[in-house]
Amino acid sequence: MSTFTIFLALIVVVAFLLIVVIMVQNPKGGGLSSSFGGGGTQQLGGVKKTTDFLDKSTWTLATLLLVLILASNIAINRGSESVDSKALDLDAPTTAPAPLPTPVPSTNDAATATPDDSTGE
Repeated sequence: MSTFTIFLALIVVVAFLLIVVIMVQNPKGGGLSSSFGGGGTQQLGGVKKTTDFLDKSTWTLATLLLVLILASNIAINRGSESVDSKALDLDAPTTAPAPLPTPVPSTNDAATATPDDSTGE
């Protein structure tokens, strides 16, 4: 298994976790953070701490995703060639496309034309 494949698998996992963390959040104060608060005086973990945890985990996962994407670019196997394009290859043979033959007008075209008899006259 190549290094790029490992990075690709990690990117997929981190992207999935980031989606889950973002979907759990609710900008109006609801979502998972309101279920921990419950509206009463008893709080399991506290609303403020849950919001802070979700906020920090979102930024951490987003940063990790960006770092993994940049690191995967380094791990791509580019082969042994250093030239990316044939246009940049100076040793490549240069061949010009063959010119297309130009049609020569014939003087018999006007003489062999027949009138259209589709009108019935």
